[in-house]
Amino acid sequence: MKVGQIVAQQRIEFVDRPIPEPTQPGQVVVRMVKGAICGSDMPHFLYEQPQYPLPDGVSLHECIGVIAASTSKRFKEGDEVLAVPPAHRGLQEYFLTSEEVTFLLPDFDPKQSILMSQPLGTVIWALRKLGNLLLQHTVVLGVGPMGLLFTHLLSNLGAKTIIALDKLDYRLETARSMQATHTLNVTCCDVVKEVGAITGGHMADLVVEVVGHQTETLNTCVSLARRGGTILAFGVPDDEIYPYQFKQMYTKNLTLIGSVSPDVQNDYPMAIDMITQGRIDVTPMITHELPLLEAQRAFEMARDKTEKAVKILLNAE
Repeated sequence: MKVGQIVAQQRIEFVDRPIPEPTQPGQVVVRMVKGAICGSDMPHFLYEQPQYPLPDGVSLHECIGVIAASTSKRFKEGDEVLAVPPAHRGLQEYFLTSEEVTFLLPDFDPKQSILMSQPLGTVIWALRKLGNLLLQHTVVLGVGPMGLLFTHLLSNLGAKTIIALDKLDYRLETARSMQATHTLNVTCCDVVKEVGAITGGHMADLVVEVVGHQTETLNTCVSLARRGGTILAFGVPDDEIYPYQFKQMYTKNLTLIGSVSPDVQNDYPMAIDMITQGRIDVTPMITHELPLLEAQRAFEMARDKTEKAVKILLNAE
């Protein structure tokens, strides 16, 4: 089988490896059909690592496929599944994983949409930490794929306003297709002033930070939140310690909530239901599909935001 390896900074090559076999009870081998690049995959590709090559298959973790071999009582060969490869090692034609992070898929098309159950599950997990969102003014800071899922789900949960913020106009256009009530390009306006105007001076009850990988935007969230509001930190941090406007957060009585790693046994099935039952439409965010062996190009597109790329899928078939 073909396996992707990051062999140097921002360089992926494919090598041949034997197809894995299940050796312990409850294991499955998944033949990948489709995978999708997530923002949390990008640091492995972008940043200099202590040692190369990185482990086989790093980095991809949003995957659907077909069971090729199984020692699980829950899954048999031929079952279509959403499955999470261990340690982000899904950049390969087959991967070995556990039945505990594998979920049977209903008969549903398009397959591109059902693949979005994995990232949607992480958004469900994050929003389960909050209380009632009806009538709330909300801001989503960063509307890449995850921010777009937050935007749509906040609308489903009854937020009064969903203000999408980003630097890229094409992403803001997609946010409007995924239920944003307002969009603001952060490079073209004073976002604090504009959010104040949209909310009638109330400011945001909830600000969701979905950018990550730097420190500036989390501080922007403090300025956008109302007194007594909530900041949900979802973007992946690169730094152990952030320079943070703690005094302003303290005096505004803000609540800061972090979120990562969903409750997979509950959140992924819920996400599958929401997509297959038509309660959330993920199609506007899926912009590109490339063959698995073109992973180098796909990661470069995700890095450079070329061709108006939002969510990039890799096809293994």
